Amino acid sequence: MAASTIVSPSASFIINKRKDLDGSAFSSLPSSPSLIPKGNKSVSRKIVSVMAPQQSERTPATTGSVKTAMTMTEKILARASEKPQLSPGENVWVNVDVLMTHDVCGPGSIGIFKREFGENAKVWDREKLVIIPDHYIFTTDERANRNVDILRDFCMEQNIKYFYDIKDLGNFRANPDYKGVCHIALAQEGHCRPGEVLLGTDSHTCTAGAFGQFATGIGNTDAGFVLGTGKSLLKVPPTLRFVLDGEMPHYLLAKDLILQIIGEISVAGATYKAMEFVGSTIESLTMEERMTLCNMVVEAGGKNGVVPADSTTYKYLEDKTSVPYEPVYSDENARFLSEYRFDISKLEPLVAKPHSPDKRALARECKGVKIDRVYIGSCTGGKTEDFMAAAKVFLASGQRVKVPTFLVPATQKVWMDVYSLPVPGSGGKTCSQIFEEAGCDTPTSPSCGACLGGPKDTYARMNVPKVCVSTTNRNFPGRMGHKEGQIYLASPYTAAASALTGYVTDPREFLQ
Repeated sequence: MAASTIVSPSASFIINKRKDLDGSAFSSLPSSPSLIPKGNKSVSRKIVSVMAPQQSERTPATTGSVKTAMTMTEKILARASEKPQLSPGENVWVNVDVLMTHDVCGPGSIGIFKREFGENAKVWDREKLVIIPDHYIFTTDERANRNVDILRDFCMEQNIKYFYDIKDLGNFRANPDYKGVCHIALAQEGHCRPGEVLLGTDSHTCTAGAFGQFATGIGNTDAGFVLGTGKSLLKVPPTLRFVLDGEMPHYLLAKDLILQIIGEISVAGATYKAMEFVGSTIESLTMEERMTLCNMVVEAGGKNGVVPADSTTYKYLEDKTSVPYEPVYSDENARFLSEYRFDISKLEPLVAKPHSPDKRALARECKGVKIDRVYIGSCTGGKTEDFMAAAKVFLASGQRVKVPTFLVPATQKVWMDVYSLPVPGSGGKTCSQIFEEAGCDTPTSPSCGACLGGPKDTYARMNVPKVCVSTTNRNFPGRMGHKEGQIYLASPYTAAASALTGYVTDPREFLQ
C-alpha cells in the first residue's frame, strides 16, 4: 500500500502490506510455553513476508488429526472453547474467565439476567465478575446515582467479591474500594492475564489485549447470559498483523502509533478482525503504552487487539495477581488476513481531526487551528505515564498554558501518582506541582469524566461549542458534550504542547 499523502516525500512509514499471509517470515514465540515463562519474546526480522504458496488438497493423516497453525486469538478461543483447532468464521461457545460491567451497562445486564434466569438466580461465579462504577459518578443526576445503587444492591445480594464501590461522592479518597476507569482498574487490580478471555460491557474492553489475552466488548444481552452461564457465543475473527519496527522517536507516544494505523486502514478497516501487534517497537513499549495501542483498535472496527506477552508483561503482573496463567503465541506458519509494516523511526506527531478517529493529520500541519481547551484523561490518555508525559512538556517549556487545561486521572492510583511521583529531570517535582506552575486546572476526581459527555454537571463537559485537543479516543459530534464541539485527538505530548500555545502544536517545539 502506498504511503499516506500526509507523509513527507522522504518519510514512508508503511514498508509493505501483503494479504492472506502465512507467518513463515517471522520468528515465532513458543507455541507451548511453560506456565508463566520468563521473558520469551519474538524477534521480528526486517524482511518482506511472502504470499502463502498454493496448497494442494491433502487427505488427513491416518495416524491422527492434522494440526493447522493458529494465531494468538485463534489459540485463546480454541482453549476457551475446549477445541483442538479453530479457524476464522467458526462460531463457538467459549468459557469466560472474567466479565466486567459498570454503571452504564450493568443495570441493564442485571435486569436481563434476572428476567431470563429468575429473580433469585445466582451468577455463575461470584469471583469472576468484576463490577466497576466509573462513568457517571461525580454528578447530581438522579438516574446516574440510581445506576450505582442498582450495582451495589446486586453485589450485596450476590456477594460479589470484586465490586469497587463509591458512596461518598464529595471525597473520592474516603472510598478505599473505589478505583475509577474500568479498563485501567482491571489492569491495576490484577484482572488482566495472558491467555484468558475477558469480556466487558464497554467497547474499550479491548484495552486488556495488551496483556496477551482475548478481550472485547459485548452488549447487555450477551452479558446477561454470561452472568448466568459463564459462556458466550463468539465468532472467531480473522487476524490482521501489524509489524512496527524502528526506534521510537523521543517525541512520539503510542497514541501517535494507533492514530497512524487507524488513519491508514480507516475506521472500518478492521471490522470484526483481530489486530495483532508485533515488532521491535512494540517490544520496547511499556504496559501502559501497549494498553493505549490496544484501547483504540475498536476505532478501526477491530474485534480485539493483542500484544504477545513478554518479560514486560510478566514484570507488570508480578505484584498484581497470584492466579496462574498460560500465555499463547501465534504459530510460525499462522495465516493472517493482511499484514502492515511500519518504520516508526520516520513517524511524526499526529492528530485526528474532527469528527472521526481516522481523519489523520500531522500536528505541524494543523498549527493554525486555534483551540479553546485541552483535556488530558480517560482510559486512553489518563494513565500515570500520560500525565508524566504532559508534565515533561510543561517542564521543558517553563511557560504557562494559554487555554483551560483539564486533568482527569483514570484511577485513584493514578491520582496518587500525580501527587507523589517525581518527574524525571524536575529536581523532585511531582506532576501536580508542575501542572500548578503551568496554570492547569487541579487534577480532579478519577472517572471517565467528559470523555463521553455525561450529565451536564460532569467536570469539563463541553456544554457549549468549543475546540478541544484531547487525549481521549473518540471525536464524533457530541462525544464530549455539545454536538457542535470540535475534538482533535492527540497524544499527551501534543495535548500539553497545544495547551501552551492555544493552537494545535507539534510537541517537538518543546521537546528538542
